[in-house]
Amino acid sequence: MATGWAGDTAVQDQIDATVEDAIKRARSRMPSGPGLEHCEECDVPIPEARRKAVPGVRLCVACQQALDEEAAFAGYNRRGSKDSQLR
Repeated sequence: MATGWAGDTAVQDQIDATVEDAIKRARSRMPSGPGLEHCEECDVPIPEARRKAVPGVRLCVACQQALDEEAAFAGYNRRGSKDSQLR
């Protein structure tokens, strides 16, 4: 489909560039380097397999899971508020 001065693949090129930028940004925020041998929260030894699998790891599995669950808590019921708007 012709779009004036833009090439036929201009839209897809823009989408690809946006996705690549998002991937680069996400990778830059990931921890890197050697991980800790003991959890910084509870001082439990972190297994070598976890340190190899997750570069820059700082927490044991249990502490990381607790942190993830805490971050996932929204604080209110979004579905309930949507249902009440539909009435």
